[in-house]
Amino acid sequence: MNPQVPEEKCFSTDQLYKSAQSTNSSTISSNEKPVLKTPPSSDSKLFRSISVILPAFNEEANVERAATSAFDVFSRYFEKIEIIVVDDGSTDATKVRLFDVVDKIPEVLPRCHEVNRGYGAALRTGIDAASNELIFFTDSDLQFDLNEVERLLEWTDSHDIVAGYRAHRADPPIRKLNAWGWNMLVRMVLGVKVRDIDCAFKIFHRRVFDDINLESVGAMINTEILARALHAKMTIKEVPVSHFKREEGEQTGANFRVIVKAFKELFQMRGKLSRKKSNK
Repeated sequence: MNPQVPEEKCFSTDQLYKSAQSTNSSTISSNEKPVLKTPPSSDSKLFRSISVILPAFNEEANVERAATSAFDVFSRYFEKIEIIVVDDGSTDATKVRLFDVVDKIPEVLPRCHEVNRGYGAALRTGIDAASNELIFFTDSDLQFDLNEVERLLEWTDSHDIVAGYRAHRADPPIRKLNAWGWNMLVRMVLGVKVRDIDCAFKIFHRRVFDDINLESVGAMINTEILARALHAKMTIKEVPVSHFKREEGEQTGANFRVIVKAFKELFQMRGKLSRKKSNK
């Protein structure tokens, strides 16, 4: 049973999605030196504004800590922040926990799907809601150390996208094998050559999403973003980040239906990019 939360507190995006549905030379860099900045002091910030997106599906044990941690970390670096938490139709108490944070931290902005739409749909909802000059997203499962965002921020002046990759992935062997196979397939089908395409620790300039139109609703979303960005000659910097074992909740990425949808969207994406290239 889905715990009840007053509807006026949660901005629902379902009607927006219904209306919206009606209507490669890679420059991935690896050898440059970062543009180092002076560490922030209590009376100065390094950057102006960022939108932090946290998709959440059945993360009642994690969502409150994830949103609070995001606020604490990003407040050190930015003058203006918004933490956009997208509840993707959770059936547990995720929404209740989310509004416990909203009541305490006004910078936490809730977005809610009435039903589970998929990881890609949740990210797109967050991206559509984002209003700041930089956009960062990560998962709500607490498998990353948000303090390591400083490693990514060092490269934002010189790249359109800064993508983390898990230096040592803390997942079961079957998930590691699936991830390796998916990365190889994406390289062969789309020519996107990154170390860890689905790593949920990325920063984007606002212009990236102003210039590309996203369509994926499932696990293909990371692949689509990077494929379209590289097709548009945008630059990507890869940076190693730590990864930790999930302590609470259950992973959904290995779900059979999720995998099937990702394969379908992958080959659809190849066709769309090929047609776009031939029309130039």
